[in-house]
Amino acid sequence: MKILSNIEIVDLALFFKKEKILIFGDLHIGQEDAMNKEGILIPRFQQKDLITKTKKIISTTNPDIIILNGDIKHEFAKISKEEWKQILEYFDLLQKYSKVIIVKGNHDKIIEPLASKKNIPVLTHYLINKTYICHGDIIPTNKEFKECKTIIIGHEHPSIGLRDGNRVEKYKCFLKGKYKYNLFEEKQLIVMPSMNQLTEGTDILSEQLLSPFLKNMNINKFETWIVENEVYYFGKLKELKRE
Repeated sequence: MKILSNIEIVDLALFFKKEKILIFGDLHIGQEDAMNKEGILIPRFQQKDLITKTKKIISTTNPDIIILNGDIKHEFAKISKEEWKQILEYFDLLQKYSKVIIVKGNHDKIIEPLASKKNIPVLTHYLINKTYICHGDIIPTNKEFKECKTIIIGHEHPSIGLRDGNRVEKYKCFLKGKYKYNLFEEKQLIVMPSMNQLTEGTDILSEQLLSPFLKNMNINKFETWIVENEVYYFGKLKELKRE
């Protein structure tokens, strides 16, 4: 489903059809291991589900380049044995199909040793024509950002909580709206959900937002696309809030 004229939503990923560039966001590989070490015992299904979903998306899009938009790993200050194994396994999978590029996220402070094993470049951002791809934990100040027309971020892990009586179910979603860059200029902003099935994300209807791109903004006019096996357009947030 198109989110912009040149960009399609494919499951939890974005695809530039003309350039054949695929973007995944917020993998958080190793989260299961970290949670188990904290005493939160959960079944170990994340890696299997991630690989299955990734293969399905790649087979649909056949990309030339895959961009991992931040938070590839989960642990901040170390690389666990399980993380090391699973991330390299995932890199091997991606490199069977295309070139891979990492855009560094706030969880990726020590991603370089893993990336260097597979000769994968680690960047602060990536530019496709006038579209600026960054993780979204900080607002850039460089020339490319100032001159871009569209911004793609992750970091927020947006979701929408839909209520049925007293029950609320969260669904991962994409957001698209206008980011007010200064008094005179607006840029198109797209916010991606997390690829991690354990991470439901921020309920944008009721919870505090995390990304500095969204924190001080009125996002009621942002459009939403919910992903649940298929992609569904849900209109503007203000309409969902009203309902």
